[in-house]
Amino acid sequence: MAAHRSSPTGPDLRHFEAALAGMNAEATRRAAVGGAVAAVILYCLHTVGLTDVERMLDGLPAIGQLLREMTPPDFSRWQSWIGPILDTLAMSVAGTTLAVALSLPLAFLAAANTSPHPLVHRLTRLVLNLLRSVPELIMGIFFVAAVGFGALPGSLALGLHSVGMVGKFFAEAIEHVDHRPVEAARAAGATPLQVIAHAVLPQVLPQMADTALYRWEYNFRASTVLGVVGAGGIGFELIAALRLLAYDQVAAVMLCILATVTVVDALGGILRARLK
Repeated sequence: MAAHRSSPTGPDLRHFEAALAGMNAEATRRAAVGGAVAAVILYCLHTVGLTDVERMLDGLPAIGQLLREMTPPDFSRWQSWIGPILDTLAMSVAGTTLAVALSLPLAFLAAANTSPHPLVHRLTRLVLNLLRSVPELIMGIFFVAAVGFGALPGSLALGLHSVGMVGKFFAEAIEHVDHRPVEAARAAGATPLQVIAHAVLPQVLPQMADTALYRWEYNFRASTVLGVVGAGGIGFELIAALRLLAYDQVAAVMLCILATVTVVDALGGILRARLK
């Protein structure tokens, strides 16, 4: 006799139908969420004009004209750009150092497992959010007005803006540490500072160093933009060439920035590999 496959009956059938209904409901929910996300994306694309193909095609001749004026790049003033590039590099290092120095104590106050009080935890998170929400360019304008032109306002702007992001990453790393060494140190009678020094820091230092190196790479790129507001560096030379409509020099400066960014990124990658 041929074997007959038994079909679910009674409670088994109800369980199967309930599971099927749950799967259908989940599929419907995901489709609705996906449709909503797609609608928002399409709305944003339309709002900024990315769906206006005719307008974008009309701009192609202007882009072509600009590229012709930038070719060939004029490197006749390359010697005068060495100092500003070094200033930009120093600005990024100084800004990152300031950010790490300020972020380290703030991170322990912002992390839920090391903060002395929930109110301190929330207030510190608010401070980090505030610093992160103000762009470097706005901070650069503020510090140029406060301390004058040069690399100093650029370093201050980069440093304080970076605190918002670096402090957030540091705090999240602290919150995800293994609690067993922390509990063992507390059980042994260690003070809060000793717990942080011997049970928390050894676990998060590699991740903190990685975050600091990534931020340094970002700060070098961001420091070139701060020349717009007079914060010095190679960005100032770029803006000066743009104001003179010397697009061949603009191209040369941009190529110098690209080469320096490539070197900085490669150096950051080497340092991260050494720290692992």
